[in-house]
Amino acid sequence: MPVKLVAAEFFKRLKALRSPAVVKSHSHLASNGDDAILGVRMGQVFALAKEFMSMSLDEIEKMLESSIHEMRVGAVSIMDFQARSKKTTAERRKELFDLYIRRHDRINTWDLVDRSAPWVVGSYLFDKPRKVLYKLAKSKKMPERRTAIVSTLYFIGKGDVDDAFKLAELMLFDKEDLIHKANGWALRFAGDKERKRLVRFLDEYAATMPRVTLRYATEHFDKKQRDHYLKLKDQE
Repeated sequence: MPVKLVAAEFFKRLKALRSPAVVKSHSHLASNGDDAILGVRMGQVFALAKEFMSMSLDEIEKMLESSIHEMRVGAVSIMDFQARSKKTTAERRKELFDLYIRRHDRINTWDLVDRSAPWVVGSYLFDKPRKVLYKLAKSKKMPERRTAIVSTLYFIGKGDVDDAFKLAELMLFDKEDLIHKANGWALRFAGDKERKRLVRFLDEYAATMPRVTLRYATEHFDKKQRDHYLKLKDQE
């Protein structure tokens, strides 16, 4: 019997996978007051989402509206699988992007952003103007700012590092540690593509940038070069 590709059926299947032992270990994901943790391992959520990857946008949105964190993880995972599929039309890619931006109020934790932004947002914008990322980078909401920088991971993978450096510079002194980490992550990846550009960036900012950003950005440097930049920070 074919699977009913609806939010209610996804939830029914999800409940069957829950484990009380997982609830405590995943409590850190419930960073919003209205979040509930069902207690399903992320690998199981991803696998279930793959079974439901042909779900309609209306049903995906119903999942996003859920207060259960794993339901929203499932929703963004389905969006990610659709965005990655070579069978997905240009029209559907735009619809996925539009849904992501319109319902960013429900894509409101770092893990939801990281699970979907590179492909749902980044891949869609790759051959298009990217002003929306700079608008998100100035948002008062941390997840929206994180989307701005995490989306550039797709660009970097294609050898386009410009926006990664520009957005990291724009948000370099953000108040949130989760943005510091994401900036460092993007800078490290961009540096793997263009090491000289990362070196120039660090020559300018290493002494003043957040330590966690600096540590992430220099992870792929040799010890001597990494120690050099960390000492600049220590001398601040």
